Amino acid sequence: MNQKNEMILAIDAGTQSIRAAQVDVKGNIRHIVKTPITPYFSENPGWAEQEPEYYWKMLCQSCRNALKLASQAKERIAAVTLTTQRATMINVDADGKPLRPAIIWLDQRKADSHGIVPDVVRPVLKAVGLHGTVDEAVRNCEANWIRQHQPEIWKKTHKYLLLSGFFTHRLTGEFTDSIGNNVGYLPFDKKTYDWGGKFDIKWRLFNIEREKLPALVKPSGLLGYVTKKASRETGIPAGLPVIAAGTDKGCEILGAGCMTPEKGCLSFGTTATFNTTMTKYVELFSQMPPFPASVPDSYYTEIMIYRGFWMVSWFREEFGLQEKQLASRKGMIPEKLFDAMIEKIPAGCRGLMLQPYWSPGLNTDVFAKGSIIGFGDVHNRAYLYRAILEGLVYALREGAEYTQKRTGIPLKELRVSGGGSQSDMAMQITADVFGMPAERPHTFETSALGAAIDAAVGLKLHPDFPSAVKEMTRVGRVFEPVAEHTKLYNELYHGVYLDIYGRLRPLFKKIQEKTGYPE
Repeated sequence: MNQKNEMILAIDAGTQSIRAAQVDVKGNIRHIVKTPITPYFSENPGWAEQEPEYYWKMLCQSCRNALKLASQAKERIAAVTLTTQRATMINVDADGKPLRPAIIWLDQRKADSHGIVPDVVRPVLKAVGLHGTVDEAVRNCEANWIRQHQPEIWKKTHKYLLLSGFFTHRLTGEFTDSIGNNVGYLPFDKKTYDWGGKFDIKWRLFNIEREKLPALVKPSGLLGYVTKKASRETGIPAGLPVIAAGTDKGCEILGAGCMTPEKGCLSFGTTATFNTTMTKYVELFSQMPPFPASVPDSYYTEIMIYRGFWMVSWFREEFGLQEKQLASRKGMIPEKLFDAMIEKIPAGCRGLMLQPYWSPGLNTDVFAKGSIIGFGDVHNRAYLYRAILEGLVYALREGAEYTQKRTGIPLKELRVSGGGSQSDMAMQITADVFGMPAERPHTFETSALGAAIDAAVGLKLHPDFPSAVKEMTRVGRVFEPVAEHTKLYNELYHGVYLDIYGRLRPLFKKIQEKTGYPE
């Protein structure tokens, strides 16, 4: 087979959809099928779960449709690769059959830390400033909750897998997973790129037996081969190699071409993030390690706006019925109509400002709440929509500045990926708020592209990652900052935005004390 004609089937299982894309060695997405999914169901307040078999069904549907769409290209597929949403956990038996619904990364249930963190140790942890970090990690660990509330499930569990590991087993029959997927409350040592050593404290904090965890493979390594059973269900030819990649966020960074720390990657996804890739281990926050990148022996640092472009979806559902209906008739996404709606709204929204802490994330405290200030009689829903975009970019700028301070490496380039990057207004606001060009990759499907880069290197279709990134990624459009807008945004950012949370936090704390929300 001519290597130049070979293609990679990249499966991208995100929170909102499962995509199957055929990607060539030049980074062109030749065919893609997107299957929307129901993100989760909730049987109790704060819970977020989904049936693993539902995920597999939707993956199979996406793959079959993608291969049917381009049946002539099917013979040119050289490998399969996989990227998934982060930190979604599944318990399976020895046959890989799920024992309970998957616990989604959005889930907010808490385990009881007493008995896991001994009372005699707590004063020591408090003295060194680690009590809050350790206690929160223990309480957030899904395995701890399952052990406490569903011990019979844990007893039956043969393997405790991330969604990526579950899909890998369904495709290959092997209990293996990529190191690049290890994001979550697991006894993984990011410094050694393997499960923790015998005396690693994480085995105690995240109470998981070593034998219940899968074997690990570095990104671009071989996970296994597509089985005949998986072939019948997905339509993927049996025997194709399945190559390790990383999480959707990690692959997104790689697919945006951000392999070095001076290139910042903004992700306008369900969760909005600012990321950089580093070979050096750097903790942006004490005792909060960076994540394993989709490039072997590398990390990505991350500042997260937990609800991110979910807020755009929130606006669409709560205030955008007219645009939704019109977009449906015209066969376009509503966000394009929202762009048109705010084109004439001035930068700075005439003082309407938003801070996007709709849900506390890893980088904000438990009292964090969203806020909108500066309402006047001139403001309508168009102003609100623009304020959402401006507020998100303010928060990401704050994260970028903090990252540069911690790493000591100045930001020289800015790439913007994720579904939200399709919005020209969001891109222009980003350039104006950051005061530097905002570069949009040639495709917004950068997660699938990043996974394909891993596969291309693993198959030696490109000799190494720098070569693959050079050949498979490129800038599509550059948005230059408007000087007068940047000046105004700088004044609002330094003079107002950075003060909002500190001024309102005492009130947020009182709200939490009176209402009990968030728990």
